[in-house]
Amino acid sequence: MNNMSKKEMKKAEAAIRAIAAKNGITEDEVRKEMTIAIESGYNNPDPAVQAYWHSTPFHSRKPSLEKFLVWCAAQV
Repeated sequence: MNNMSKKEMKKAEAAIRAIAAKNGITEDEVRKEMTIAIESGYNNPDPAVQAYWHSTPFHSRKPSLEKFLVWCAAQV
């Protein structure tokens, strides 16, 4: 995940802008809600959820929102 290109970063930022526009909210609000969702996953005590997080490339530290979005998109 450390090798994220500028192009990938721009796509993640564009996705955040598009979500904000579609929902009539600010980009900051989108970022806040997405960050809350990521935090909920990291803090979920369910062993299966924790096992999943440990299988990700950022299991030892939380990624930036953009890195997380790029990784998620690559999983689809």
